[in-house]
Amino acid sequence: MCMVIFAPIFAICAFATCGGYYGHLQVKVDCSADRRQSNLSINIDFSYPFRLQQVHFKAPLCELKREEILFLDGDYSSAAQFFVTVGVFAFLYSLLATIVYVFYQNKYLKNNRGPLVDFVVTVIFSFMWLVSSCCWAKALSDIKTATNPTQVLLLISACRAQENKCTATQEPLWSRLNTSAVFGFVNVVLWVGNIWFVFKETGWYKTGQRYPTRSASGKRSSEMRQRLYSESSFDQPDDNFGPQPSRQDSFNQSKGDFGQQVQRQLSLNQSQVSFSLPQTYLGKPVVYDRENKVVSQGPMIFVNEM
Repeated sequence: MCMVIFAPIFAICAFATCGGYYGHLQVKVDCSADRRQSNLSINIDFSYPFRLQQVHFKAPLCELKREEILFLDGDYSSAAQFFVTVGVFAFLYSLLATIVYVFYQNKYLKNNRGPLVDFVVTVIFSFMWLVSSCCWAKALSDIKTATNPTQVLLLISACRAQENKCTATQEPLWSRLNTSAVFGFVNVVLWVGNIWFVFKETGWYKTGQRYPTRSASGKRSSEMRQRLYSESSFDQPDDNFGPQPSRQDSFNQSKGDFGQQVQRQLSLNQSQVSFSLPQTYLGKPVVYDRENKVVSQGPMIFVNEM
């Protein structure tokens, strides 16, 4: 979001201060031989894209009473135009990104294509801003050298003679171009810092957050907690914690309890059988003689076996 607010502003400041520059240099030639050619002012104007080899001016020749046409040295148009072009395209892309962020947020996040494209373009513009700012800073230094009044006066033949007097009455103002170079590096910082915020919107960052890895400090803290817990458990008194039976002992104990229950049930059934009385009833007695014949019958007892 910071790129949406500040990127267009700083991009405009960068290419506007560079592309709209106009410089003026004025020198004066005083010929000692001919007073009629004394106090002659020479105006030298240059501007963007700083093709100084095309900037020409006329200087007097004091001895021959005529003028010569001179040109400045250097062509710095490539660096200046590259810097301005990057600024213009960065401004246009910032406006497009602003419209997408505000009005097409759902389509921007759909299928993760919008954040990926935005991330790649942001990285490209960051690199382009860095290269163009460095090139423009070097070109600006060369432009200052080429338009230095001392350097310009050396191009004039009359000024190389010791009897003539040449001075610079007006020098170019470099504050505007210096500001453009500063804005260039501010854009570098802005776009490089925006890479992190755009990367957080991509699926790469979300995938890394979905499966976090434990750091070494986190592992050490967990091990320390486990160690403290184990030490505290061993420090408990013996009254609370006795020897714990094993699984086999528990199984044998349960098996013995079951056997005792079965044995107790069998003994109970046996006692019931032993203490149960047979059902009896009285009948008439029977008397036998020697030949085993029934003589008389008396009371008889019949036992029904259980």
